[in-house]
Amino acid sequence: MTPGRPPCSLRRAAATDARGIIACLHAAFAPYREQYTPQAFQDTVLTAQTVHQRLVEMAVFVAQAPTGEVVGAIGCALVSAEEGHIRGMAVLQEWQGAGVAAQLLSAAEAELRSRNCRRVTLDTTAPLERAIRFYEKHGYRRSGTVADFFGMPLYEYFKNL
Repeated sequence: MTPGRPPCSLRRAAATDARGIIACLHAAFAPYREQYTPQAFQDTVLTAQTVHQRLVEMAVFVAQAPTGEVVGAIGCALVSAEEGHIRGMAVLQEWQGAGVAAQLLSAAEAELRSRNCRRVTLDTTAPLERAIRFYEKHGYRRSGTVADFFGMPLYEYFKNL
């Protein structure tokens, strides 16, 4: 936590959080917009329709500032009986370094553990160097799988739970 900053709270997202989640994703990924293809950026930051799909298909958690603003988000879902996948991790720049990302990641991993997952994957892009360092610090390793993400490489990372 950043000294002098009140802590944020972490909770399961509701449909009423859709606007806040979209705003958080847009703000967090805005510095990388030019490094993404237009389709990859749109898929990353979501739309009114796709955020509701994500809320239905995944367990989504939000970090909320005392003001009520969504300052971070993450989603996770089962992909098989023993494997989960994390998607859509974002923390507003002014909250980065305050422990919010670690709280979000921990919540997603706990959700997947509660569903008997033994392995979790996530995907990231090369421009997100800080995120890659964060994931590696938290035990994630490259799997070697590289997919096409709307014309840009998408690198898979995994962690055994």
